[in-house]
Amino acid sequence: MKRFNGNEDFEQVMQASEQVMVLKHSSTCPISQAAYEEYESFAEEHDSLPIYYLVVQEERPLSNQIAEKVNIKHESPQVLLFKNGEVIWHASHWKITYESLTNAVNEHK
Repeated sequence: MKRFNGNEDFEQVMQASEQVMVLKHSSTCPISQAAYEEYESFAEEHDSLPIYYLVVQEERPLSNQIAEKVNIKHESPQVLLFKNGEVIWHASHWKITYESLTNAVNEHK
């Protein structure tokens, strides 16, 4: 699991990878912390998939850019699964679980 550091980092990863999973994480929200822990557990078991996150308080421009680019309202926490630069699945809040992440990846292989 890697952390995005700005818009350029995001764009490079999107161009270089067929499939990417991204978590928008709030460092001050307990719901987001629970989602982060589920996401982290998922990442440990799925090292072949590029798995990234960003902290919205520190990367607000990137968070906004992603929301505008994919035309999906920003929420935090929020997971977006990209394939060839397009969002093919997303979830937010309590719907972010190890099981939901696993199911999303398996359904979109």
